[in-house]
Order: sequence, then structure tokens, then C-alpha cells
Amino acid sequence: MFIALKKSMAASVLLTALALVSCNATTQQESVTGQTDVDASTANPEKLVVALLPDESVSTVIQNNQSLKEHLENELDKEVELFVSTDYSSMIEAMSRGRLDLAYFGPLSYVLAKTRSDIEPFAALMKDGETTYQAIIVTHAESGIDSLDDVAGKVMAFGDPASTSSHLIPKSMLVERADLTAGEAYEEVFLGAHDAVAIAVQNQNADAGGLSKPIFEALVDKGVIDPATVIVLDESDPYPQYPWAMRSDLDPALKEQISSAFLDLQDETVLDPFNADGFGAIEDTDYDVLRQMTTLLGLDIEELAQ
Repeated sequence: MFIALKKSMAASVLLTALALVSCNATTQQESVTGQTDVDASTANPEKLVVALLPDESVSTVIQNNQSLKEHLENELDKEVELFVSTDYSSMIEAMSRGRLDLAYFGPLSYVLAKTRSDIEPFAALMKDGETTYQAIIVTHAESGIDSLDDVAGKVMAFGDPASTSSHLIPKSMLVERADLTAGEAYEEVFLGAHDAVAIAVQNQNADAGGLSKPIFEALVDKGVIDPATVIVLDESDPYPQYPWAMRSDLDPALKEQISSAFLDLQDETVLDPFNADGFGAIEDTDYDVLRQMTTLLGLDIEELAQ
């Protein structure tokens, strides 16, 4: 087991972690604009700051999305700066301060950001014609865990506390399908990223873990994870995919250009890092299911986002 990881205290850990959303911006965020206040006349900025989720290391995410940067610069005739925060809450904070123009959120992190920022989703990752995806719970082939019920008394690894598919969905699966509550029925640890969860299970540093099914499949394709060693214990129902959102106060013509740059995108070099066939239109109401899920887990989105 992780020697350096302390036992979580169920909901209190989640509340503490997600409360970071309300903390002051980090030094990294300040480096995005070099200021703490946003000029109100930025409806059509010369440079767009585009944020990407920290699902992997910052350098990896930036490197993998150079084609996206070039695509947006060509389509929008603007300079584009890619930004990757240290964690989900830092990204939400940066958006709330107007330091980001576009952001690629996880479903839950979008819902949290929406409570603090005037933003609108306009496109979501599309795979096989669908703008939905699944989360999974995995375990080691030699863990002795054959069902979700067997997670009782074990160590369950999650990614970022504000992650949908590496926290909220798998945690709700354990509640709904096995009546297992974190901190009471099993020990939970947060490892920050999806790949860290899969690797922890593979190395038997955690008994089970929750992460995105597409990310797990990508890790298998890359040879990072051995599917004979890390096996899928259960899959979730489909949930709305990761959304792209933009500042609502951008110039309407620019917003239309941005939407088209994603919805009309067919360049495989840009889409490959997202493991996507394209991007499809999506609306805020598509994420109501996530808001309902937080109710199931006894979480108050408005309170968490303060």
C-alpha cells in the first residue's frame, strides 16, 4: 500500500479538495496573464489562452496538442497559448478570474466552473458518433477482487477529486451497485491523474481504481498498462463527454469562429491526442446528470465551488 498516502476521511476529504476551487490563483496561473484583474475590453483578444486538462504531465499534454495550437491559430488568425494547470481546481480558478478564453474541462470540473464563471459549452469529444463515454473500475488480476462488493475493506484509488470519470462516477458506482461508501466501507486515496491510478493498480499499490475507459484503452494501446494484469471490474453507464467551453463575453463573431473550428475539425493529427473522431455540439443541460449525481453523493455543487 502507499506508505506516504494517508487515509481519507470520506466526504470531508472531498470537500477539502474541491474547496481548493475557491483558493487564490497559483503562481502558475498568474504567469498566464501576469495580472490579477482582467481588462473588460477583451471580447476579441489578439491572443487566446486555451486550457487543457492535466490528465497527464504538463509537458506531455502541451507536446501532444501542438497540432491543436496550430489548427486554432490558422482557423482564427490569432496567437494561441496552451495552458495546463497543476490540477483541476487551479484550472477552474483561472477560468473564474477570466484568465482563460477556452478550456477543455472534465464534465464535473465544467459543472463546478460554471457556478463561478460566465462560460458556455459548445463542443464535446465525439467517438463512434457519440458524445458520451464511460468510466471503469479496474483491479489487479491477482487482487482477489471479483466484483464491486469485494472492494469493501480495500484501498480504492481515484484521480483528481474534481474528476468525473476518475472520481465522481466510480464513487457513485460503488454506492449504487454495491452500497459501499468511501471512508466507511473502503479506504480512498487520490493520485491526481488517470494514468497514475492505472499504474498504481498494476503495481499493486492500490487494490482497485477508477478512471476513464477511453484513457485506460489508450494506456493499453501505448503499452503502459498490461490488460492481462489490470482487468476491468465494472463499467459505468454512458455520461456526457468532456466539453470545450468558452467565455460567454467573447465577441459573437469570434465565438462562431471558435465553434466552427472544433465542430468542423477532421484533422486526425489534432484529434489523435483526444482519441476522438471529432467534436459534436453540446449544451449545458447535457450535464444536469452530473449535478444529479452530486446529490446522490450528498455534495452541494454551489457550496463546493465557493
